[in-house]
Amino acid sequence: MLSFDARGIYCRQAGLYIDPWMPVDKAIITHAHSDHARPGSRRYLCHTDTVPILQLRLGRDIEVEGIPYGQTIYINGVRISLHPAGHITGSAQVRLEYKGEIWVVSGDYKVQDDGVSTPFEVVKCHHFITESTFGLPIYNFPEPKEVHADINSWWAQNTEAGINTVITGYALGKAQRIMQHLDASTGAIYLHGAVDNVNQALGLNKGVFAEARRLLPTDNIKHLRPAMILAPPSAIGTPWMQKLKPYSLGVCSGWMQLRGARRRRGADRGFVLSDHCDWQQLNTAIQATGAGHVYVTHGYKSVFSRWLQEELDLQAFEVDTLYEAGSDELAGSTGED
Repeated sequence: MLSFDARGIYCRQAGLYIDPWMPVDKAIITHAHSDHARPGSRRYLCHTDTVPILQLRLGRDIEVEGIPYGQTIYINGVRISLHPAGHITGSAQVRLEYKGEIWVVSGDYKVQDDGVSTPFEVVKCHHFITESTFGLPIYNFPEPKEVHADINSWWAQNTEAGINTVITGYALGKAQRIMQHLDASTGAIYLHGAVDNVNQALGLNKGVFAEARRLLPTDNIKHLRPAMILAPPSAIGTPWMQKLKPYSLGVCSGWMQLRGARRRRGADRGFVLSDHCDWQQLNTAIQATGAGHVYVTHGYKSVFSRWLQEELDLQAFEVDTLYEAGSDELAGSTGED
């Protein structure tokens, strides 16, 4: 039912693409990270919570329709529905059924509950399209609650030492996850413009989100210290960061499990906190779908597809796409004022 061509993942029967990397007439978007949600398409369909982020990033004038998880629509006989992917707020797996054949396009996904996005839902299917961002056995992520506790402890230590705490995470997804679990009693929380823009678009104004505010160019940093400041990774090394000194820098990413990753980012602390699945989680999620055919996209696709073939006895195929493995882990526009 689905095929891969020069524009993206194509459903010929329904005449639409899923996460196309070139402009098309009809596009279903799994989530609003830039490698999956690209400009130029005529019409977009996504989860309701993704609509304001698409408008923020692609323009208020785009033609976009949002539907909730589980709602079914029909296009030329193809039954289509969206299901939680657990990656970020509004992220969705796309289920397509036609004449008894079921495909699921997962986009990016994780099975750990982050406390912000709707948790991942296993969707039974015959064909499953999966990412493989961390598709190697070396990736074995710790329990999130341990990481959040570690972040709060580090923040408290910095506050006691009288220095700022700067932590980086992708403005859409990672930043909200970090914020959700901060102990706001430790001190003030300030946001880089890119993070605040996303929070505003998502309508986050309760709990710790209500206590955080945008760091403005007119703010006197000396009067803010010591504080927690959340920023996208691309802010590292910029003049915006220089004015926050003295500070301790922490980076949140699944890549922090690699030796040397923290050093390359110039960070004082590296926290293994990912919005993707680790090795075992990928294996568990794929087997739970019951799919006999698995299509492996961005990441360690060659190694992982071979593993699925040889060890799990699945029909696994390596697929070339223009999605970027972990682009949401260590990248992001600065969105400065």
